[in-house]
Amino acid sequence: MLKQRNSDESRQNLLEAACDEIHQFGYHAASISRILENTTLTRGALYHHFPSKLALGYAVIDELFAGYMQHLWIEPLSKTDNPIDAIEHSINDTYKCHGEELIKFGCPLNNLSQEMSAVDEGFRERVNEQYEIWQTALSEALARGQQKGQVKEDVDVNEVSLFIVATIEGSIGLAKNKQSEVTLTSCTNILLDYLNGLRITT
Repeated sequence: MLKQRNSDESRQNLLEAACDEIHQFGYHAASISRILENTTLTRGALYHHFPSKLALGYAVIDELFAGYMQHLWIEPLSKTDNPIDAIEHSINDTYKCHGEELIKFGCPLNNLSQEMSAVDEGFRERVNEQYEIWQTALSEALARGQQKGQVKEDVDVNEVSLFIVATIEGSIGLAKNKQSEVTLTSCTNILLDYLNGLRITT
């Protein structure tokens, strides 16, 4: 059991180090040597868990990025009948906890979309799956909000959910390029105003 636990911990350490490396430098420029330096593990240990750099990159999306999305977005949306509040809280919590990192390095999912979607189908499919899961969670939450009298009935929940994802990712990408907190704040405030316009007010 101890051997298995140590193996699991080694694998998780490799994933987390690879996630940080890819986020900072992109997949192509990600260095196996730097990943290993940040874990104190050997190259043999890495290839024991991941047969190639590509397999490691896929696992980062499938396990870590997917887990972050679940924690930051999917679970909060699935537990509410007031989706506008939940979306606002997720946006504010994400920027509060990760704002500086997002401005400096961008959204890791969007970075991979821009870098890899045109050159590797496996990356494109995995990134697209996470976007679709996110969009579906938003759409379902907005639909529940309509049923509970929280969201206007004429809102097309599928179109709005796509717009929210595109706006958030675009805002972070623009803020990264400008290295500007002001840009991210300005875009976020406009999005929050838009979201408040979807509410049914009494």
